[in-house]
Amino acid sequence: MGRKELGLAVLIVGIAAITAGLNPQFLSTVNLMNMANLIGLFGIFSIGQGLIIITGGIDLSVGSIFALLGVVFLDLTANMGIAWPIAVLVVLALGLLMGLVHGLLVTRLGLQPFVVTLCGLLIYRGAARYYTGDSTISLGYAEGLDAITWLAAGRSFGVPHSFFALILVAIVVGVVLHRSVFGRYLFGVGRNEEAARYSGIRTGAVVTGAYVLGGLLAAFSTILLVFYTSSVSPSSFGNFYELYAIAAAVLGGCSLRGGEGSVLGIVLGTVLLQVLQNLVNILGIPSSLNFAVMGGVILIGALADRQLARRKTAPARVAAKGAVAAAE
Repeated sequence: MGRKELGLAVLIVGIAAITAGLNPQFLSTVNLMNMANLIGLFGIFSIGQGLIIITGGIDLSVGSIFALLGVVFLDLTANMGIAWPIAVLVVLALGLLMGLVHGLLVTRLGLQPFVVTLCGLLIYRGAARYYTGDSTISLGYAEGLDAITWLAAGRSFGVPHSFFALILVAIVVGVVLHRSVFGRYLFGVGRNEEAARYSGIRTGAVVTGAYVLGGLLAAFSTILLVFYTSSVSPSSFGNFYELYAIAAAVLGGCSLRGGEGSVLGIVLGTVLLQVLQNLVNILGIPSSLNFAVMGGVILIGALADRQLARRKTAPARVAAKGAVAAAE
């Protein structure tokens, strides 16, 4: 655990202690398990967002991906009666395809990630609304979903399965990011893409791989979220969830400039966001302030990242000034 992660963990404990002191219900089993469920649901796709941010990119289409893939999954299972394993594979394949398209548009056509994923945000949301005629689609009386309902929304030993899923995803992605050649390439591309290219790294494939993984994790999260809500309204399902992911990644130490971040940090960032939201709810603060809190958190994270960047470059600037003075 690095300094950033340790500092974030201390901050989480401090805020949790203050919240528990103000309202003991914060430490109730029901509240803690509900938070664990939300941490699992939001943490998985936040990890995918973090991988993309590490390369210096961003994905604004996550919430709209949830809407489109959510209505597709429900239509396949509830309306068409297709077996859920096939429906799951279809959703995961579509998530991979969306990530692949984003990656190729960024790397092959040279489009900005912001533009590509903003277009995705609009296209996927519009497609989801058209797919259902702008009406809500639900599980209804679909049959044969008992197994996946338990897997996606059930609990073992009182702990939500979504939380177990987050731990599994975090371990796998953590190994990929911090213990593999591909992970080192991700950081290298994020720090200096041109230098990485000259060193022989296939930067296009690396960046595309990050978007593919982000799309896969978003698709996986879609299935969990569908069984959490039991219905999908294409006009609102997943709205602003991309902001949660960006905030969690930034809080967790992922620099928006690229080249920095860790899976543990992203998970801790997700925990902090959920603790803050729980603080808002449990203290009776109007829920309309949730977005204000999230915006403030992103701003603070960006300011902190900027200050850290200045501190890192300060010695180099001093050395450069000294060299110039010596030359004169």
